[in-house]
Amino acid sequence: MAERYDCHYCNESLFGKKYVLRDENPYCVKCYESNKSFRHLQQLCKCGKMEDLSYKDRHWHDDCFHCFKCHRSLVDKPFSTKDEQLLCTECYSNEYSSKCFECKKTIMPGSRKMEHKGNSWHETCFTCQRCQQPIGTKSFIPKDNNNYCVPCYEKQFALQCVHCKKPVTTGGVTYHDQPWHKDCFLCTGCKEQLSGQRFTSRDDFPYCLNCFCNLYAKKCAECTTPISGLGGTKYISFEERQWHNDCFNCKKCLVSLVGRGFLTERDDILCPDCGKDI
Repeated sequence: MAERYDCHYCNESLFGKKYVLRDENPYCVKCYESNKSFRHLQQLCKCGKMEDLSYKDRHWHDDCFHCFKCHRSLVDKPFSTKDEQLLCTECYSNEYSSKCFECKKTIMPGSRKMEHKGNSWHETCFTCQRCQQPIGTKSFIPKDNNNYCVPCYEKQFALQCVHCKKPVTTGGVTYHDQPWHKDCFLCTGCKEQLSGQRFTSRDDFPYCLNCFCNLYAKKCAECTTPISGLGGTKYISFEERQWHNDCFNCKKCLVSLVGRGFLTERDDILCPDCGKDI
């Protein structure tokens, strides 16, 4: 048998009826309104009668709980508030919700929307300009005030890498007026990536400086390391031999011979003073 749930004052059953709970005791509305000891506790609607509905410490009659603009009842309906005024969902949306950039209609609160650079779209209105399919949460690329899904953008706008023939969408390299992916633009010799470092070419093939010097640069007659001649590097050339400026010194006294007269003895170069005894 179900336990009884009665008014604490008159003992009338409260099943299926409205009641007020005070100090953990239930009271029927009639007893609660008529009992003078409860008057200081009763919450009133703006119209002065006892409240039926409450929201954030404010109280209303059922008949008084309506939208501030259209005056439709909000009982058992979703609603919003603005400046302490109650608004139905439709009125709130028309006044304060963002509008879709594409269709210009209101984006209803609670519905999914897409945002980009301060504009908002219905999820179904945020589509690729080319294929007209919703972009959703997928990556996209904006161009000329339109948005494109990545596959459509690549088909319509992206340059093709000379090496792999695939689209170059970001971070490409231009060499001889042709596009390359950074990962595809490699030294012909060592296959290291050339993007971000100095390089040169031979017969239109790109080389890093190390590979170019090792393969093609002349060797210094003194230190035997390559003379790149790149970036304004200065060197001395004499009878099919070359020296770095810093290596072009007298074999005996080591004085620099750059810009000075010198003598040769077999493979050695000498300053005039050291060459007197030749």
